Amino acid sequence: MAKRKSTTKMVPVPSDSIVPERDLGRAPVLETKHLGIDFGGLTAVDDFNLTVGATEIAGLIGPNGAGKTTVFNLLTKVYEPTRGAILINGQETAGMNTVQVNKAGVARTFQNIRLFNDLTVEDNVKIGLHNQVKCGTLTSILRLPSFWKKERLARERALELLSIFDMQDMASHQAGSLPYGAQRRLEIVRALATNPSLLLLDEPAAGMNPVETAELMDTITYIRDKFQIAILLIEHDMNLVMGICEGIAVLNYGRIIAKGTPDEIQNNPQVIEAYLGKQD
Repeated sequence: MAKRKSTTKMVPVPSDSIVPERDLGRAPVLETKHLGIDFGGLTAVDDFNLTVGATEIAGLIGPNGAGKTTVFNLLTKVYEPTRGAILINGQETAGMNTVQVNKAGVARTFQNIRLFNDLTVEDNVKIGLHNQVKCGTLTSILRLPSFWKKERLARERALELLSIFDMQDMASHQAGSLPYGAQRRLEIVRALATNPSLLLLDEPAAGMNPVETAELMDTITYIRDKFQIAILLIEHDMNLVMGICEGIAVLNYGRIIAKGTPDEIQNNPQVIEAYLGKQD
């Protein structure tokens, strides 16, 4: 597989970060300021500052145990930060819970797949549509005409989203019966169903073979272009990261040690040391 390379021009912004040139003049979808969390006497994340442009594909990388998934848990309010601020589309998320953050525009997938295995593929996606297709309790109980109309709209939208991964023919399958790679893709579809402005992908290529990974790279770019959203991903597959990410932050022991373009990150001595150890 030929190695891809992002050609996006990255430009500085006032927050001492970089965003794609096309996002200049638009508010960043994500800003974190001095974000940190302590667990007892252990500091898991400290002074985490990151800006993600409105349509940027950004990467968060680092060795195992660096704190990457902890950052995602902070952004989605699974964990409450000990200090610092998180802004989504300029809105401070202090005091929000996980559901409110999702409604504000943040959706995610998980390192360990979390689907409703006993439900169908279609129903898993419909659950993600709760922000768009709403139906009152009485309407649902009495099965009024408006209920069936919204059910039809939900089904159409679910199938449309599944078609991104050519999974519409699997709509009636039980989610837990799908192959591993298909479950990964279904989790992304369900996250997209919540209509996010920022999609967080936690190791989306985990368990995929090289062909599936190449297809995933194309799909991530397609999702960004079609929905005009930002994507922040955690990933250990460096071909994927360097191939599609425009800005990359490197985390080590809970702190960012480098930020920059793929070329800058690949040639950064601190990054090389974090991954390979100090050379004598």
